[in-house]
Amino acid sequence: MQDSKPRPPLSQIIIYAIGQYGWSLASFSAGSLLVYFYMPTEDGIERFPAFFYQGSILGILTIVGLLGAAGRLLDAFTDPWIAKISDSFNGNKLGKRKKMMAIAALPFALSSFLLFYPISHELSNLNVIWLVGISIVYYICFTMYLIPYNALIAELGHHPDDRMKISTVISLTWIFGFATGFSIYGLIGTFVEQGYSYLDAFQTLIFSFSCMALVCMLIPVFFLNENKYAQQNQVENPGGFKYFFSLILKNNNLKAFVFSDLTYWLSATFIQLGIAYYITLLMGKDQAESVAFLGLALICSLLFYWPINVAVRKVGKKKVTIMAFCSYIIIFGITGFIDLIPLNINILFYFTAILSAFPMASFGIIPNAIIADLIYRDSEQGGINNAGTYFAVRTFMMKIGITLANLIFPSLLLMGKSLDNPMGVRATAVAALIFCIVGVVIFSKYEDKI
Repeated sequence: MQDSKPRPPLSQIIIYAIGQYGWSLASFSAGSLLVYFYMPTEDGIERFPAFFYQGSILGILTIVGLLGAAGRLLDAFTDPWIAKISDSFNGNKLGKRKKMMAIAALPFALSSFLLFYPISHELSNLNVIWLVGISIVYYICFTMYLIPYNALIAELGHHPDDRMKISTVISLTWIFGFATGFSIYGLIGTFVEQGYSYLDAFQTLIFSFSCMALVCMLIPVFFLNENKYAQQNQVENPGGFKYFFSLILKNNNLKAFVFSDLTYWLSATFIQLGIAYYITLLMGKDQAESVAFLGLALICSLLFYWPINVAVRKVGKKKVTIMAFCSYIIIFGITGFIDLIPLNINILFYFTAILSAFPMASFGIIPNAIIADLIYRDSEQGGINNAGTYFAVRTFMMKIGITLANLIFPSLLLMGKSLDNPMGVRATAVAALIFCIVGVVIFSKYEDKI
């Protein structure tokens, strides 16, 4: 297949990448803060009221875990149909992919902060019903923005160098979005010092983040020239789960990638959900120091971007990804038992922060480039472009991983999430370590084709 469109200049790639900052910031709250907000740590500090029942259901489940998992699961099963719609859209002045992004941006941003505005500040089943309804809106709109947005990675990246360039730049903006969201742990103390209650400070920050996310998600909608730079060929997408999963079953490389990616999202979600618990209960530090931990990790991860691009060109995406998995195995091993290791805890704290920079950068860059490679390879061979569906397959597995994490993580916390008994928190780190080991085994089946 010959390129019929010009390669996008860096300015267009940056405009596109700003949308990634927006959706990563909008998704941070639901992905990282729901458990923290509705099931806070027991470290002697009164942060939020109990909005609904905090105990176990059937001995092993929690309400917030069930709600988070159910929302993700429902959303995951809409992926094939949203991908079909996105693949089937005809281009217009706005663009084939940007049409759905424009529709989804406002309700996505709106629902991302309404998740944290329960109807009652007391124990109430109405809060459960409210959270269910908003979660459904949130997850559907999340998918409606994410699938067409990700499809543009392959369609703008119709040259192999551009696919790595786009993946690298959007990885940077995703990290900045994640870091902005994570700054809530440090900023909230400043607001409290100014007279805000902990709840009001938290909700004000979430609202601010959602407004920023909306503006950034709309920038590629208005300023990306999709019709000029995106290579969008014939589409053959009958939709439905039969076709959706046939893509996985007939492509061994895609199969190895998406199932290993599922284990990555399981472990990565454990990091997002657990970092406040790890910092305070296992490392014995103040919650605000989690910002310092992430800040150090992010700064160091930026130093890895150029070496990772060089390493991918020299040894391939497979070897670098396996090294990233192995780094996470070490990190979770240290984190789970950091209070038992006979070394200075400050040294271990900074060591794990610095070590996490490499897998953070690797998993930010490489997976999107792998999917874009698979899409482009199929387009070359058959002239068919189902970019939306390919990224929907990855998104589906990502959501299954996040769903399982949201179900498992709070259940493990029932084993203990206090200073006197951190057993549940320790168990989450061990579980994440196991997920990474499984990911290495699965991804070893992937055949690197550069």
